[in-house]
Amino acid sequence: MNRQQLTPIFTKLKEHIQTQPVPFHIPGHKNGTGMDEEFREFIGSNILNMDLINIEPLDDLHHPSGIIDEAQKLAAEAFGADYTFFSVQGTSGAIMTMILSVCAPGDKILVPRNVHKSIMNAIIFSGAVPIFMYPALDEEFGISHGITPLTAQHALDRHPDAKALLVINPTYFGFSSDLGAIAETAHQYDVPVLVDEAHGVHIHFHESLPPSAMEAGADMAATSVHKLGGSMTQSSVLNVQGTRVSIAHVQAVFSMLTTTSTSYPLLASLDTARRQLALKGHKLIENTLEIAEEARVFINSINGLYCAGAEMLKQNTVTAMDPTKLLISVQQLGINGYEAEKWLREHYRIEVELSDLYNILCIISFGDTKKETSLLVQAMKDLAREYYDPDSYTAPAVLKLPSIPTLSIAPRDAFYAEKETIALSESAGRIIAEFIMIYPPGIPVLLPGEIITEENLTYIQANAAAGLPVQGPEDPSLQTVRVIQEQKPIQ
Repeated sequence: MNRQQLTPIFTKLKEHIQTQPVPFHIPGHKNGTGMDEEFREFIGSNILNMDLINIEPLDDLHHPSGIIDEAQKLAAEAFGADYTFFSVQGTSGAIMTMILSVCAPGDKILVPRNVHKSIMNAIIFSGAVPIFMYPALDEEFGISHGITPLTAQHALDRHPDAKALLVINPTYFGFSSDLGAIAETAHQYDVPVLVDEAHGVHIHFHESLPPSAMEAGADMAATSVHKLGGSMTQSSVLNVQGTRVSIAHVQAVFSMLTTTSTSYPLLASLDTARRQLALKGHKLIENTLEIAEEARVFINSINGLYCAGAEMLKQNTVTAMDPTKLLISVQQLGINGYEAEKWLREHYRIEVELSDLYNILCIISFGDTKKETSLLVQAMKDLAREYYDPDSYTAPAVLKLPSIPTLSIAPRDAFYAEKETIALSESAGRIIAEFIMIYPPGIPVLLPGEIITEENLTYIQANAAAGLPVQGPEDPSLQTVRVIQEQKPIQ
């Protein structure tokens, strides 16, 4: 029998429930009988019966030696890793574990600027110092790609004492750089490669997709199974391989950051999602690629719309792409992505993954069929019919992504420093003490310790004016910002 057919956690949970044990332990809802009746009836009894704790028959995520250990080993086989950790705190939890496993206070870590806020949170917690690398910029779509092997080489030449090099593969928009070459370069310096693989759980299971982190030789990868792999939200994995990282130390850090009230529904969904990916993933992805490409062709036949495709590979910074990501530029319609998102919601009840000043992003997974993609295509036709006017169209002034600000002090020092509140409009030249980001995808425009520039302020204000979700500051109205308090002379 193929071992990948096994689901140790899910199978044991069902067996345990069938014995009808009398629980004198938490959770206090006791299989749902102590829960609000309307909620219980809505979500059903099976998941409530499964909502258990780490009693002896069900193993312990903090010290796995039974069914969780077996399930993680099966996942490692499926993902091509030496060891796999299950995370019930999303990929953010896996990313924090990854970074805190290799970085101590004062250590350098090489990171692309377009990282998710969880990476910067981990850097603050660890006390590490980020050395930023410029990602390749795509001016047509107004987005960042990954870093190139040459950029990684330059960073390592200047900072050979770095404790790690972090890469995004693939990016939120589905584009990949040459991860294998980057890993090979870093390993020449004996620097471990950490990968934010939040949007790439499926790529390991089909040869037409970018190489996965484990295939490319990375040392660790935080991978969102829940995003595109069929598990429940907040369930992810951390894959590890090689000898540059201690598995025992990773387990210790992982335990420090993980709740002791482990969610067994999430663990079971990871267990079964791994089975589906290992046994059926290739076929499911094959069908997903087919319907995504069909949708791309139709969308590109609509006047005023442009959906990125294989032509992106002509850029020397993009070596592979995930075609299941439909990045659709709406610039020629004379509207921004947020306006397109609202129109799709109001007219078709369609919810997109992301919108920005120029684009919307739609994700096609093996949970989709041609029924859903046909609806999307029809909606995009109607959207274009309403807004596209080639006679009155003038190309908008493209607001370029701002340059990387100067990091004046370490993010953790800035986060804990004495602060004061000032008007955002008057903050240029000051050192920010909080995050400002566009979410999704959650990439900081400014992060603690950086010097605010007029370019940053223009970009933030343009996104806010367009209705895009600018987040991070304590003041949600964006009228004020927290900065490092200046020490002025006493009169």
